Amino acid sequence: MKRKNKLEFITNIFFYFCLFFVAISFVNKINAKVDTLSFKFKSPSFSGINTSSHYLTVDSQEASRKQAVKDEIEAYKDELARDAQNTTLARFIRNLESRIYAQLSRQMVEQLFGEQKSTEGKLELEGNTIEYVVEAETITLTITDENGGKTEISVPVGDFTF
Repeated sequence: MKRKNKLEFITNIFFYFCLFFVAISFVNKINAKVDTLSFKFKSPSFSGINTSSHYLTVDSQEASRKQAVKDEIEAYKDELARDAQNTTLARFIRNLESRIYAQLSRQMVEQLFGEQKSTEGKLELEGNTIEYVVEAETITLTITDENGGKTEISVPVGDFTF
C-alpha cells in the first residue's frame, strides 16, 4: 500500500507540474497580446505634441470660415440688388430714360444741323450743363458737371461725313 501512495503522490506532482507549465504558457500568451495600459490626451492642446501646427490649423479653419460667411453675405446682397434692378418698374424706368435721352439728343442734333439751326444753346440735365456755340466752321460743346469740371469738344461742321 505504501507503494500505491507513493505512485499516487508522484502522479499528482507530475500532474500539478504539467498544470503549472500550462498555466505559465497561457499567462505568457496573454501578456504577449496585452500591452501596458497608458493614457495620452488626443488633443494637442492638452498633450503639447504638435501644438503649434494644431493652433495654426484651427486658426486657418476659423479664418476660411469667416471669409466664406462674408462672401456668402456679399453674394446675397448682390443678388438682392440684381433682383431690385430687374423688376418690371425698374426696367420700365430705364427704358423711359433711354428714350427721353434719345429724344433730347435728337432735338439737340436738329438744332445744330437741322434746317432751322440755332447758333447757341444751353441744356440743364441732372445737375450738368451742356452748352453749345456754332461758329463759322466749328461747333463747340462745353459740358460742365455738377462739381464744376469742364469738358470742351470742338467739332468741324463741314469736314466730316458718315
